[in-house]
Amino acid sequence: VRDRLTDTRAALVAAAEKADLVVSSGGVSVGEEDHVRAALAELGALEMWSIAIKPGKPFAFGHIDNTPFLGLPGNPASVYVTFCWLVAPFIKAMQGRVATPPAPTTASADFAWTKPGIRREYARARLHAGDERPSATIYPNQSSGVLTSACWADGLVEIPENTTVAKGDTVRFWHFHSLL
Repeated sequence: VRDRLTDTRAALVAAAEKADLVVSSGGVSVGEEDHVRAALAELGALEMWSIAIKPGKPFAFGHIDNTPFLGLPGNPASVYVTFCWLVAPFIKAMQGRVATPPAPTTASADFAWTKPGIRREYARARLHAGDERPSATIYPNQSSGVLTSACWADGLVEIPENTTVAKGDTVRFWHFHSLL
């Protein structure tokens, strides 16, 4: 869809008329060409916008008439993380499936995270077998625009708000297969 409010509005209306759920990627942030939020507010309701995770802060939840809407960020790693944590469970609930929170694996950090963030961070990571317990290695570039990180990884390491991680610390790791 072109970065115009009229085109965004028309696409959302058409999608809501044909689908049980509308999911979009991009256009939910605060840039001058991000029109999804404004269109959603006009067509239905914006019930939630912006979440405290990284990657994935710009996330929208609402509805277009009676059709639920989930607006994901535009950066690929952000899309993947928000899909794992928010969209997949929402779809399962719409299907009538029982929502069972995934169980993390505890692992030894094979990395250092020296800059604490104000949001909960999910680093794309790989789990490796260890003598006593598994270890987790993170992809070297955690930028939200780097989809290679999700292709390389087999899961996510959680780094809580205002937290640093030293090599050897215990971290929580979620396999992608448990999230999807």
